[in-house]
Amino acid sequence: MKPVKFALVGSGNIANTYVNAAAKVAEAEIVSVVSRSIIRARNYGSNHGIAGAAESLAAVEEPFEAVMLATPNGLHHVDALEAARLGKHVLTEKPLDVTLKNMDRMIEACHLAGVCLAVTYQRRMSQSNIALKKLLDQGALGKIYAADLSVKFYRGQEYYDSADWRGTLEIDGGGPFIQQASHNVDTLTWFFGMPSRIMAKTALLAHKGIEVEDHGAAILTYHGGMIGTIIASTVAKPGYPVRLEIHAAKGSVITANDEIINWDVEGLTRPKVETDETIHSGAGAAGVAVTDTSGHEAIIRDFCLAIREKRIPAVSGVEGRKTGLVIDAIYRAAREGREIEL
Repeated sequence: MKPVKFALVGSGNIANTYVNAAAKVAEAEIVSVVSRSIIRARNYGSNHGIAGAAESLAAVEEPFEAVMLATPNGLHHVDALEAARLGKHVLTEKPLDVTLKNMDRMIEACHLAGVCLAVTYQRRMSQSNIALKKLLDQGALGKIYAADLSVKFYRGQEYYDSADWRGTLEIDGGGPFIQQASHNVDTLTWFFGMPSRIMAKTALLAHKGIEVEDHGAAILTYHGGMIGTIIASTVAKPGYPVRLEIHAAKGSVITANDEIINWDVEGLTRPKVETDETIHSGAGAAGVAVTDTSGHEAIIRDFCLAIREKRIPAVSGVEGRKTGLVIDAIYRAAREGREIEL
């Protein structure tokens, strides 16, 4: 198929991930870099072999069909709305945005423009997660009693000091729930659907000069009685693998960084999948650098195919909003000190 030509918006750390991933996807080609500083855009493009550079999407000279948004969380809607106005498809880094209002604006604008909107929640592309999702949908584990998610990462003070927008409510949108644990909250929502009620507590314990939490816990109640828990942290030195424990009528399943490490389910053989060792592209438990791009590659490839096949992407804007709604309810519950009904 003819490659989808992209304009890349952003020239920071996460932009590198998209450049490296797109280089391995035959269906995609980045033709221009967009930055609010034309000098920065030109320098970034020169360093990464991208010919075009512009200060806005409207100023991009090279023909393009879609955009990759590699900008801070709270700016996603700005460029998504401009892209929709120009009739361009939109693939954004997670989360969709930091407010439900702006998420809805993005979804509506892309719908009215007839363009795809997708968000990079690449853990849905993990073969272990896909196999587990299929079994859950089939009811193969029996009634689900509990799902406990632990995202215990570590970020030093230098992480929050590295950019003036880090740790701000307006741009970051929150702490580890929306930032580090967002991918895993998405997996939980994908697996089990939307909770009916949420309680939460957050705190700022170890960092200075930020407006957001660095540790928190949430309790989610689901229709049917299942109880879920989430711990999200950037104070858990030195940082640990993401762990999900599922307890059901037929037994228990435990995953670490999306790989099944314990399978104790009566009468059901552990699913055989290709290793997911390289699908966990994303910042790690103790650092922000992305060391592997396989997950982003899978999302980019699916997005390009969705455009060509005129279908909904694997992780659409509507799907991304579901995760955004859960995270928003967690923050509301913590802020208001009450249980939130969804």
